[in-house]
Amino acid sequence: MSVIAVIPARYGSSRLPGKALAQIGGVPMIVRVWRQASKARFLERVIVATDDERIARAVRDAGGDVEMTASTHQSGTDRIAEVAGRIPADIYLNVQGDQPFIAPEDVDAVAGAMRNDDTIAMATLAAPIRDPEEWRNPNKVKIVCDERGDALYFSRSPIPFLRDGTGVPANALRHVAVYGYRRDFLLKFASLKPGVLEQIEKLEQLRAMERGYRIRVVASVAPSLEVDTPEDLARAIEAAKGMR
Repeated sequence: MSVIAVIPARYGSSRLPGKALAQIGGVPMIVRVWRQASKARFLERVIVATDDERIARAVRDAGGDVEMTASTHQSGTDRIAEVAGRIPADIYLNVQGDQPFIAPEDVDAVAGAMRNDDTIAMATLAAPIRDPEEWRNPNKVKIVCDERGDALYFSRSPIPFLRDGTGVPANALRHVAVYGYRRDFLLKFASLKPGVLEQIEKLEQLRAMERGYRIRVVASVAPSLEVDTPEDLARAIEAAKGMR
């Protein structure tokens, strides 16, 4: 079963313009993501999909694989679907380009779940939340799941709401931005118009859920820092100092 990881990357970002090329320990963030994903065991290929020549040049200079895509895509999944139309595979992983320290084991966790269960059309990762500040942060997406481990909802709000008591619920989960899609589902997903909830929350996975599709949530093996804000970037730069 062939598995390809695609890292969608654009230069523009409302909270942190140019973050794909932000230097973390002297290495562009997008290059760090590509290097980490390339260590995963189940992948045949890791591709950076972008419409920006600056990003493409940085990846190619590091020895990476790049596919140029249209500049009109509204989401990373749409960009990956364009790549899927040209490069065949059974499963495509969407590894978000703002995770400079993504663990290869997490990439393999999503790929492995889909390889082992052919009923899963789409999957993603989640990690427990312990920190109240992270719990309240709208840049950190929260998930609630059913007993099977399928997502019930994703939100920027703290869910589930703790009606009695204070602090963080014991089952609070943070989304870790790695997705898996079977090829047919990916192409269908990209053809759907954004739903109402997706437009409200600005979370593209809700497009699938609004249409009744299930998303399997896999436990993150080693959740890592995601760079959404200048403060996150400062933390990533500091973390890189302790790495080779």
